Amino acid sequence: MKVSIPISGFDPTTISGFQDDFLKAIQARFGIAVSMRDDYIHLKGSEKNVKAAEKVVRSRLGTGDVRFDVDDDQEPKRTHEQSSSVSTPKRLIRSKSSGQADYLKAIDHHDIVVSIGPAGTGKTYLAVAKAVSYLIERKVERLVLTRPAVEAGESLGFLPGAIEEKVDPYLRPLYDALNDFLPYDRIRRYLDMKTIEVAPLAYMRGRTLNDSFIILDEAQNTTGMQMKMFLTRMGWRSKVVVTGDITQVDLPPNVFSGLIEIQHLLKKISGIEFIYLSEKDVVRHRLVQKIIKAYEAKNTT
Repeated sequence: MKVSIPISGFDPTTISGFQDDFLKAIQARFGIAVSMRDDYIHLKGSEKNVKAAEKVVRSRLGTGDVRFDVDDDQEPKRTHEQSSSVSTPKRLIRSKSSGQADYLKAIDHHDIVVSIGPAGTGKTYLAVAKAVSYLIERKVERLVLTRPAVEAGESLGFLPGAIEEKVDPYLRPLYDALNDFLPYDRIRRYLDMKTIEVAPLAYMRGRTLNDSFIILDEAQNTTGMQMKMFLTRMGWRSKVVVTGDITQVDLPPNVFSGLIEIQHLLKKISGIEFIYLSEKDVVRHRLVQKIIKAYEAKNTT
């Protein structure tokens, strides 16, 4: 028996899974031939097994879930791994700690998520991965990634070129994250179409962003007024993620961080979730955890 299931309108890489792991799992579990071409998933084998596999595939298309395990009842089963992983066109991202898993879950269940923690905990990386997955799955129409243009303890001096070239060094980490999840040609196309926008925080003033996934990175370097301005840009059907490290504020000594302020100002508002990551969530080189601990010990003495 042969069945062809149309997948037109879905992103093929999201459907097939990381390195085609979903298709391989279907093939191994049901003992059938599975292929994907010409906007169809093709199933070929015994009638009983093909019908069971078809049910799983159609369920996946209907729910938009990224990853399933197939159990003995031949039904899709959501696992803890699925709920703490993100599928993008270039790679599957899995949480490396319980804190990161809570972070990903919070993004799905709250309209505004504020993630606070030291460098290396995946605050920005996971937020951009989640934003890309929401765009590919058509849960939002565009991504807006922004940062305050504040120098991190050093003067960059005069920067030549147009305004985009002047602010590009501040925004480069956001482009780097996008490059991990999307092919370069697709990034360029999305940027040209304004489907993805990477801009300094000052560019957000006066706007209302509907149907968008909006990320404010390095939020510890916003003032209270800048933070208020950013949060009130949120429109209908949008999701906001704010990330920052309150131990690395680069504002002048007499300026209070907007990220520190909202911890007290907004903590009781339903729909806003604060996620605190620590050195236990660091996924960089093992020495980074020790460095963070050393600085924390210095600040408490």
